[in-house]
Amino acid sequence: MKQKLIPFLATFFYVGKIPMAPGTFGTIATLPLWYILSHNLSPIPYMMAVFALVIGAMAICEMYERQVPGHDNSEVVIDEVVGFLITMTWVPETWKSALVGFILFRILDITKPFPISYLDKRVKGGVGVVIDDIAAGILASIILQGIYSYGLLN
Repeated sequence: MKQKLIPFLATFFYVGKIPMAPGTFGTIATLPLWYILSHNLSPIPYMMAVFALVIGAMAICEMYERQVPGHDNSEVVIDEVVGFLITMTWVPETWKSALVGFILFRILDITKPFPISYLDKRVKGGVGVVIDDIAAGILASIILQGIYSYGLLN
């Protein structure tokens, strides 16, 4: 059972098995989860749920890496899930914020500017799989907050 459950979760219900742009599709597949969480939870419980998902994602990625050789396999997209959920913390639940948050997160996750690249190269194991997406999510969230603060997305 565990042998099949870990890949199922690590690939976010096999979305990561899509051959082209699995990280992008993993982020798109997160949109319903973001909507459900943000629609039903106030900001603090939302952040608590995301924190729990981050811890779970790290554990799942650690177990996945023990089952499958290599580090940060492209089919693992649970890290994109938590990264995007972090991006969308404390933002209005609108299609505009979802679109801009998606674009910001994907750009940062793909290009990996410093310090994201540093974390991606230096941290190993399940934490290493997720940490660069956490950093990309935090940076994207900060940028998104700035966009809202200056009224550029209202």
